[in-house]
Amino acid sequence: MTTHSLIADENLTAALARMLAATARPGQTILLDGPVGAGKTHFARAFIRARQGEAAEDVPSPTFTLVQTYDDPMGTEIWHADLYRLTDPSELDELGLDEAQGKAICLIEWPDRMEVLPEGAMTVAFANHADPALREITLIGGTDTQRAIQRTLFTASAGWGEARAEPLAGDASARRYFRLIGTEGNAVLMDDPSGDVPRFVAMTRWLRGHGFGAPEILAEDQQAGLLLVEDLSDDLVARVLEDRPDMAPEIYDRITDFLIDLHRHPIPDFAVPLDGPVLAVQVGLFAEWYPQAVGGSAEMAAGIAPEIARLHAELAADTPPVLSLRDFHAENLIWRNHAPLGLIDYQDAVACHPAYDLVSALQDARRDVAGEIETACKSRYLEATGSDEDRFHAAYALLGTQRNLRIIGIFTRLCIRDGKPRYLEFMPRVWGYIRRNLSHPALASLAAIVNDLPAPDDDIIERIRLQCAQP
Repeated sequence: MTTHSLIADENLTAALARMLAATARPGQTILLDGPVGAGKTHFARAFIRARQGEAAEDVPSPTFTLVQTYDDPMGTEIWHADLYRLTDPSELDELGLDEAQGKAICLIEWPDRMEVLPEGAMTVAFANHADPALREITLIGGTDTQRAIQRTLFTASAGWGEARAEPLAGDASARRYFRLIGTEGNAVLMDDPSGDVPRFVAMTRWLRGHGFGAPEILAEDQQAGLLLVEDLSDDLVARVLEDRPDMAPEIYDRITDFLIDLHRHPIPDFAVPLDGPVLAVQVGLFAEWYPQAVGGSAEMAAGIAPEIARLHAELAADTPPVLSLRDFHAENLIWRNHAPLGLIDYQDAVACHPAYDLVSALQDARRDVAGEIETACKSRYLEATGSDEDRFHAAYALLGTQRNLRIIGIFTRLCIRDGKPRYLEFMPRVWGYIRRNLSHPALASLAAIVNDLPAPDDDIIERIRLQCAQP
């Protein structure tokens, strides 16, 4: 069981409560333990008001009522219990607290009055400090306690301790994002324990220095993996396309023009190469995960990686590389009308063939892009750059095949190893891109290998789903 502590005044106590509120989930119980006046109710009040946001209610102490319940706009109910005056543990059955713990978020003060502590609960223990204005707070249990404390201390030191935190949709990595909602504006907290923050900072400074729409960095702790950055809004290109599909031609023209402009600049020296050998290594994820998951063996796909390396040397290696943001698609771009496209999730930028990001944007795993738009954008890029049309199309097909095979491998791994099956629904679309790319005559040798593998139809996807790791 994990244990992490901090020394906090009233403001930092409330900031920690707001940070924990951002990640609390239905069915979670938080036990608030400590002496009278240690800050338990103060913590609970900040937690509940953070969950309720603009709909926040008054939060009185439930000392006499024992339990107060609150509606939670995030989709659950919050129970706040104070068991100090509990005379008999059997009274808990009458209160309905046991039943509530299976579906609500429960904050329980004086948990020592309970006969049995709830299994899996997190404890927030308050202890007096030599300075009467401070308390020692210890988080016991839970999977995110240390990071929650680090996020709290970081945001408080950056002047955002009074902000309410809301989780933002993440990606398939270990990174997490939170919107901080303050009295004078918003910011985005990026929590990345993987070690990618220095690359993100370097790439952000390069992009902003060249006039591109990366967010301003407001505060940073690279060693801890924490950043506070400008909030570029919720207008992801993906959402704009969903609400206004008629804007797709305009949006994809802007995306293509962005790449044309980006590729005119020299590659920064910190961008590592994504060449044929590296592409071959990366596509190994497909052979490692997909064939076995569908009832075959890795040998079925063993020839894919060396063939991709050979074809890259033949079709793409003579083209000067450009800067590629790599995960370049509608989920990582923000529409800002006439302002430059907003950019996020670009820390994995590399130096590679100019077709790579165009493939990434136009062969989107999460949504269909009309064939006429894909054709028009490739033509727009070719006209602006003067690239050799035949060689560009062949390299585009090769990179599209490599990228989408790797994505199939990643989606399979996310399900089987990480217990994240939601990406399986994208597999048929991604496989369709693979088949379309492999129809290019230059890729006939690669098509002969891949086309012998079973496609992810409904039966195959269900087979993979049944192997999904339990959370």
